Amino acid sequence: MRVDDFDFDLPEERIALRPVVPRDAAKMLVVRPDAFEDRGVRDLPACLAPGDTLVFNDTRVIPAQLAGRRGEAGIGVTLHKREAQDEWLAFVRNARRLRIGDRVVFSATLCADVLAKSEGGEVHFRFLSDGPVEAEIAAAGTMPLPPYIASKRPTDARDADDYQTMFARRDGAVAAPTASLHFTDTLMADLKARGVHVETLTLHVGAGTFLPVKVDDTEDHKMHSEWGELSAAAAARLNERRARGGRIIPAGTTSLRVLESAAREDGTLAAFCGDTDIFITPGYRFRTIDGLLTNFHLPRSTLFMLVSALMGKTRMHAAYAYAIRNKYRFYSYGDASLLLPN
Repeated sequence: MRVDDFDFDLPEERIALRPVVPRDAAKMLVVRPDAFEDRGVRDLPACLAPGDTLVFNDTRVIPAQLAGRRGEAGIGVTLHKREAQDEWLAFVRNARRLRIGDRVVFSATLCADVLAKSEGGEVHFRFLSDGPVEAEIAAAGTMPLPPYIASKRPTDARDADDYQTMFARRDGAVAAPTASLHFTDTLMADLKARGVHVETLTLHVGAGTFLPVKVDDTEDHKMHSEWGELSAAAAARLNERRARGGRIIPAGTTSLRVLESAAREDGTLAAFCGDTDIFITPGYRFRTIDGLLTNFHLPRSTLFMLVSALMGKTRMHAAYAYAIRNKYRFYSYGDASLLLPN
């Protein structure tokens, strides 16, 4: 399938540089096969039915952007996947300056040795620190805002809260599961009163989510893997609720990817723990989900391909054109869409 098929024009002014306040005041476009409906995130309980389940990603974003030096050369590092307690894969600016065995110094108490390099510029680091590696990285690093925001303004203190969801529990992500950024205690109470269930899983989102698709055909694109987990208890509850007629609606593409990675052939869920590089494009047969709450994604991105697989490519192009005309805000700090296929 041609990557060009997933392109569209997005005016710069539609890119949100800050979230709305409060979080649940964002707009929400409900997309059905035969209708668009302008709602707000606060209307989500009314758009769901008692017995439905929302599935959230409980990953926590770490300060994954590090500025270091190798000798006199500045080295910009974005961590994206943990390989061991003190080892990370990372995307590196000026990676050509690094050789296997080089040491990069990030602070007086944190440095890292280059263990390996890939052709795509990915570097495998082993960290050395005076204290726990996690604490040293947190002290030296900054919040890894998406490039379409970071290129327009610097990261500041507000982002430490704004770019973290209320469900964040398990350290390891270098990008937020942004659909969950819209939720507040008030909205969660309203969902509970409606009879909507909540489950959590984990996907430590990697910086690969921001990488452009550089090939012409989707068949040639390689997804970076990310670590995820769905517990056996959560899988059993989801299976039971769906068997009773309740819909399973992931909050975000990251939750969806874990659910589909955990799916059995018959559509039921099994426990899952490990890496997933699932790549969903039109023609994919969804086995475990009945809808999706998500933000508005980049043109030519794997995420726009995923929502096109769920609703149809023509339908999603029409939905995004409608959203642009009606001044919806796009990307991580933007508005939401609720996708409900038949």
